[in-house]
Amino acid sequence: MAIKDILTLVDLAGKQQAAQVALQLAARTQAHATGLTVAFEPVVPGFIAGPMPADYVAIARDQALRAAHTAGEAFAELARKAGVSSETRIAEVITGGSAEAVLAHCRLTDLVVVGQDNPDEPEPMREMLIETVLFEAGVPVLVVPYIGGGLPMNNVMVAWDGSPTASRAVHAAMPMLQMAKKVTVMIVETGRRHDGEPGADIATYLARHGLSVTIDVVPRPHSGVADAILNYVSDHSVDMIAMGGYGHSRMREFLFGGATRDILASMTVPVLMAH
Repeated sequence: MAIKDILTLVDLAGKQQAAQVALQLAARTQAHATGLTVAFEPVVPGFIAGPMPADYVAIARDQALRAAHTAGEAFAELARKAGVSSETRIAEVITGGSAEAVLAHCRLTDLVVVGQDNPDEPEPMREMLIETVLFEAGVPVLVVPYIGGGLPMNNVMVAWDGSPTASRAVHAAMPMLQMAKKVTVMIVETGRRHDGEPGADIATYLARHGLSVTIDVVPRPHSGVADAILNYVSDHSVDMIAMGGYGHSRMREFLFGGATRDILASMTVPVLMAH
């Protein structure tokens, strides 16, 4: 499916790396871009015994809405300069609470673009929002590193293990794979035996979509799959990774699988994930 609608979670501060990547991609695909800003409403701690000022919550909510409006205006200006059809929206979320207000905007779009949490300018609930959108929105998520770098699409890598989530990532990434000058399918050796050449099936599938693909099987390091992927990205000048996002629900908390968590913590290029 072609990318015709992109939603990006707009940072409340910083250089708007994710928004810029979303607008760059929207310009390439002639897609409509929506900048979603989140107004984080405060939570009054339950352990506070004394009465809170009557207008405390109202003042804090007003400040959160103003911050969201300011971020939305910054996105609108970026979109205007990029010549992209766009709109801005605001979702109100109670800090530490449900992200359903955000999910409602994400479910009817082709791609959600969100920035990796920046330790120097942290965003409220960012890691939780990434996990929740990935596992509950039903759409692919492109996570952009806070160090930036754009999306040149010279060399796109598919991290392939034959799993259902990896398959979903390939389908979701197809419009972007077709933009790339080079597509590499990287397979981490697990020691399991395969019928035929590793990766031959996905190479055939992608070739039927007009893609010329390189298959590269690499040994699994003792440090794990995430290190193998990140090292490959660094050594081969990869511009974007497409991979499955692993995790499961437990008491309403979303826990990433080890490789997914490690890559999102140490990523240096955009990572497209599907679950």
